Amino acid sequence: MSTDSTNPPAAPEADDYLERRALRRGSAGWLLLTGLGVAYVVSGDYSGWNFGLAEGGFGGLGIAMVLMGLMYTCMVFALAELSSILPTAGGGYGFARRALGPWGGFLTGTAILIEYILAPAAISIFIGDYVESLGLFGLTSGWPVYLACFVIFIGIHLWGVGEALRFSFVVTGIAVVALLVFAVGALPDFDPSNLDDIAVDSSAFGSSSWLPMGLLGIWAAFPFGMWFFLGVEGVPLAAEETKDPARTLPKAIRWSMAILVVLALLTFFASAGARGSDAIQAAGNPLVEALQPDGEATTLSRIVNYAGLAGLVASFFSLIYAGSRQLFALSRAGYLPRFLSLTSSRKAPYLGLLVPGAIGFALAAATGDGARMLNVAVFGATISYALMSLSHIVLRRREPGLERPYRTPGGVLTSSVALVLACSALVATFLVDVTAAFIALAVYVVAVAYFGLYSRKHLVAKAPEEEFAALAAAEAELERN
Repeated sequence: MSTDSTNPPAAPEADDYLERRALRRGSAGWLLLTGLGVAYVVSGDYSGWNFGLAEGGFGGLGIAMVLMGLMYTCMVFALAELSSILPTAGGGYGFARRALGPWGGFLTGTAILIEYILAPAAISIFIGDYVESLGLFGLTSGWPVYLACFVIFIGIHLWGVGEALRFSFVVTGIAVVALLVFAVGALPDFDPSNLDDIAVDSSAFGSSSWLPMGLLGIWAAFPFGMWFFLGVEGVPLAAEETKDPARTLPKAIRWSMAILVVLALLTFFASAGARGSDAIQAAGNPLVEALQPDGEATTLSRIVNYAGLAGLVASFFSLIYAGSRQLFALSRAGYLPRFLSLTSSRKAPYLGLLVPGAIGFALAAATGDGARMLNVAVFGATISYALMSLSHIVLRRREPGLERPYRTPGGVLTSSVALVLACSALVATFLVDVTAAFIALAVYVVAVAYFGLYSRKHLVAKAPEEEFAALAAAEAELERN
């Protein structure tokens, strides 16, 4: 039957269709999911954010970080409500499918998929840089290291979700403890005069020592302010493998965001205040740089250096998980080729892990440009944020009587703030890397053509997200009659 009155009938499926596409249920509680939310993001505390100092200075990046933190906080409150309503592996795609129809679901899912395929590829390059800088095994940054990352960590995911999430939790814990150790070690050298030591561009409108690139620098720093939080929205993707998702997911999302806010503030102030914004603005390893004012390694800087590698591994590992679940959900519902959602005897979506992994490795090995791939990922992320926030608003207006085990504080006002800031961040990506933005748009054009010409006519009515939509349509029809 059709899942939407404006679409052709969904394709028939075999009786065992969903049995061959089942995940292992009840594998994760709120604590493991909180660790997963932090793991998605923690590498951003160790590298990447500091490039925003070159775009906006300490004040510009600081304001951008606060605004992007507000965007993520508002968005995760909205996602907490949505995940309690629709606890499926589709996450953001499932929410948008219910609120905005098949096109909205597909565009949201594609944006999330761009983020979760490109980000691990970029992080594998950063892992290679860390391995080389630490002199581990005499290796240099290159395709053998990237290949090892994908093979080892995808292998753990294929083993099973419970094992994968526990591994991620342990590595994330190491990275978080090291951030706290870093802050304790760096704060004794904190000097407020170090914060605004970047040269002022007197030609920039509104420039000052705190805003050396002027007011426009605040906007240009948005994508880098996001790096302190980028990925936390992936927690709902674990819905079908979670114990009591309607209660567990909102709790895990809120705790993840609270931890990330604290880590962002500590990292930002301790790094810039200890060494100076100018000294770390172009550093590939800003935390280590902040601990080595004379360029000489110390015991603490070595600890933080190794922990930075752990943080990168945690984010890489977790984003591989998120990408596989998003691909699994889109494929299971027929938006992407259905064979991609087949699961193994251990209930792992093996093709959903292997195919994105192969694409990510190929991109990393062919380009070696981690910064550009992250910018493409950010572009996809901002589109998904805008559409997920809009989905919350639409569902609140269209289905006010829908059972909501958790309700977003502030209601549509909260998600409206997230929507406005997400759109602003999307435009800001063009200020930083217009090439990356157009690469993401090109991927969208290809994806939209595939959906418009083929897959929208072959959606799977039995998929959970489609069943939710069909039920909503039936209820609406009864109300009209």
